[in-house]
Amino acid sequence: MSSIFNWHRKWDCKRVLKHGSVSESSLGDAEEDDLGEHGPADMLEQTEEDETGDEDGNSDAGDSQDLEISGQTILDEPESTRFSFHRHLGHILTNEEVDELMKNKWKFKWELPAISMPVSRWAGTGDQVSMETNSDQNYGLMQKLYNHWLDIYKTSGFSDFDTSRQRFFFSLCSSYRDILHCNKKPFYLKGNEEDSSIMDAYIMHALNHVYKTRDLVIKSDAKLAKHQEGNKEEVLRGGTFLDQGFTRPKVMFILPLGSIALRVVKRLIQLTPISNKANVEHMDRFSEEFGTGDVEDDDEQKDGSSKSQKPAKPADFQILFGGNNNDHFMLGIKFTKRSIKLYSDFYSSDIIVASPLGLITKIGEAEVEKEKDVDYLSSIEVLIIDHADVITMQNWSHVNTLVEQLNRMPFNQHGTDVMRIRPWYLDGHAHFYRQTILLGSFLNPDMNALFNRLCVNHAGKVKSMTEYKGVLPKILLEVRQVYERFDAPSIAEADDARLDYFCKKVFPKIKDSIEGGIMLFISSYFEFVRIRNFLKSQNASFCLLGEYTKQSDISRARVWFFEGKRKIMLYTERAHFYHRYKIRGIQNLIIYSLPERKEFYPEIINMLDGSKNMMCNVLFSRFDHLRLERIVGTSAAKRMLSSDKNIFVFT
Repeated sequence: MSSIFNWHRKWDCKRVLKHGSVSESSLGDAEEDDLGEHGPADMLEQTEEDETGDEDGNSDAGDSQDLEISGQTILDEPESTRFSFHRHLGHILTNEEVDELMKNKWKFKWELPAISMPVSRWAGTGDQVSMETNSDQNYGLMQKLYNHWLDIYKTSGFSDFDTSRQRFFFSLCSSYRDILHCNKKPFYLKGNEEDSSIMDAYIMHALNHVYKTRDLVIKSDAKLAKHQEGNKEEVLRGGTFLDQGFTRPKVMFILPLGSIALRVVKRLIQLTPISNKANVEHMDRFSEEFGTGDVEDDDEQKDGSSKSQKPAKPADFQILFGGNNNDHFMLGIKFTKRSIKLYSDFYSSDIIVASPLGLITKIGEAEVEKEKDVDYLSSIEVLIIDHADVITMQNWSHVNTLVEQLNRMPFNQHGTDVMRIRPWYLDGHAHFYRQTILLGSFLNPDMNALFNRLCVNHAGKVKSMTEYKGVLPKILLEVRQVYERFDAPSIAEADDARLDYFCKKVFPKIKDSIEGGIMLFISSYFEFVRIRNFLKSQNASFCLLGEYTKQSDISRARVWFFEGKRKIMLYTERAHFYHRYKIRGIQNLIIYSLPERKEFYPEIINMLDGSKNMMCNVLFSRFDHLRLERIVGTSAAKRMLSSDKNIFVFT
């Protein structure tokens, strides 16, 4: 228990430890049974319902025998679910295990076929995940959650739950390993069934984690209540009731848009058992704030056009941006025995739903204003980042910052019963127990870096691997596509090598163009700025269409380019993502850097309709492998990157 008193001393040094104090947020609603950690007052003022667990008088976890590991009561579970809730959180890391985790070296030893994804497979570290069905064990789900999910599944017209995609993905989640699944077909790209299956699985995992946390705490409270007041402290010192973190929130969803948050939260409410949602507080407010028509003017869309004009946008654009496009939000969700409370105080919440920008704003406020803090991030045990591909079109650095902020030692006590905190929290090892589930429709180096560097879960890792067919068949025109490979010594020098190749090999061929109509498609804003500055230095005739370009300037640039008053147009991927313009007047297309989103490639190429040349040039290096294989296919990409030749032509 020395680590507990060391933690006391840390708080004393910061002059923030207040022994015996209980924050208002930690107490929650006095009239209901909270589903998370209890402060000292909660332990003394329990109701009969607390002691009996669920309203039917039974605890789901009570069906199994209890056993002791590291002084903590956990459930006796089969070897196939070795890294389930109790064993994952009850494991105490040795110094040798910590040293290995710090090295960030992971060996993916096994592979499994991915259900309903014939060109994909799962690879993982450690012991192989079992493909066997074990419905008798409810796949690790609490009984009431399993029954409710099964009822919803059957009511939706599906059968054979045991072999379904969502059941298998839930089993991956319940192994408590970090998961990287970046080949998920999103709902807005005709992938509603696949996307919904994955969403259902991670929501059920989140609910299972919240309710098992609640069940464990209530059982401990009931046992402690049987001891006389005088010897409670002695009982706690025995280390048997180590079942809590620093603060209550245990699950966090990171989502890019308000419309997606609406979709996830509404489904979370649907998947919550009926007995636990007799009342959903502030649902009207939530629907109003996260529904349509609250962020932007009703008569004006994101691209500045009038809704009455019904602009011709692709179907996926209309589905993704047809709802609430707010990217600045943060919401606490609290579960009690019979209700769900939306907009709960973060310290009394079980789940936090936030956008990267919304959470970064809170972190920034805490750094500036001393009376504020983000200690509610200290005990996140399950982090789910969905639609990471959309987040990359916002600002991925926010995700890195917020993940680095998780699981830090808190500055204040927040009414925590220090004697019941799990020892690995006190040892500063919480990040080794946090499960991160990263989901998106494509993989890029930034996602890979986060998964490899900031996800150090002791349970191990699982990731999806895919063979791509490419999107070249979706090009409607007979366009000669010339891929030019340039050499780059390292990934750190790739941007400089690309610019150097453009300046010396490509620009001399177009600088004296009389015809004009040259469009430069550029993936990142960083590259956009460098090319803009270079063209300025060459006194070139060009116009800009980037994500930060004003609407009036965009309209002017499109007219100038079409009429030939500007010879070159710079167009970024993010501008295309948020506006999906169809640029007219393109005679010569140069793809300076391949788009992250493979569906954009044929869209951009098809803009050559009406061109006299019907040709485009594409620059790439060996560090563009992930983008390249999504566009030309995995097999072709391998040949292009290993060939002695540097020029490749597709027609």
